[in-house]
Amino acid sequence: MKILEGVKVVTLAANLPGPAAAQRLCGMGAEVIKVEALSGDPMEIYHAGWYQDMLEGQTLLKLDLKSGQGRDELCRLLESADLMISASRPAAMERLGLGWVTLHQKYPRLCHVAIIGYPPPRENEAGHDLTYQASLGLLTPPYMPRTLLADMAGAEMTVSSALALLLARERAGNSGYAEVALSEAAASLAVPLRYGCTAPGANLGGGIPEYNIYQSADGWVAVAALESHFKKRLEDALNISNMEEYRAAFALQSSAYWQEWGQRMDVPVETVR
Repeated sequence: MKILEGVKVVTLAANLPGPAAAQRLCGMGAEVIKVEALSGDPMEIYHAGWYQDMLEGQTLLKLDLKSGQGRDELCRLLESADLMISASRPAAMERLGLGWVTLHQKYPRLCHVAIIGYPPPRENEAGHDLTYQASLGLLTPPYMPRTLLADMAGAEMTVSSALALLLARERAGNSGYAEVALSEAAASLAVPLRYGCTAPGANLGGGIPEYNIYQSADGWVAVAALESHFKKRLEDALNISNMEEYRAAFALQSSAYWQEWGQRMDVPVETVR
């Protein structure tokens, strides 16, 4: 038996964080019903394959929540639901009659996780993963980010918030409400930079030879011999001790050679894909 078998989740969340969280909850055994606008989820336009993967195992319903009929159908679903996930601004939820106070009065056992952009008082301000990363110094212009940090971290925070609410309800009998601000999710991943650990030239930002990226004979390799035993094993084997010697050594062989060498020597070395 999976941990969330018997738990019913209704998600109104489009785009990435909500669907990714719903996918995780579904994988834990929850019954997930996804409610989409009649126009669909923008995620299907941007990444149809990923959209379909996240939807697997769930029930999809398309409802016009601005119509009485659509809201009535949603109410029917919420009567037997344990958890609702939303990703609309609080003001929009209030206009639909889906604010937490109203929901709690009508469905006292329903827990609600609301994914928003910024914490109060900016909860109704527009934002996206790119702008959250920009505000935290996580971008290196003109390059776009290689992953969607805020969205993926927000998905995991949504899952943990959902589990915490459901556990609290089982222990105390009271349902609850939680907000997951994507800007704060991104900020949680930016903590190493905030402390200066990964700033250019810092220990984890290229300032030490044993934790760095080096050009090989045919590409690049990442070397992460951070612990003293890894560093000693690496430097003793290659007879190197400083950045220039590291660079010269790793330039002599291919990335595949160094990755295999690292596995054989039990030193963290990986090809940069």
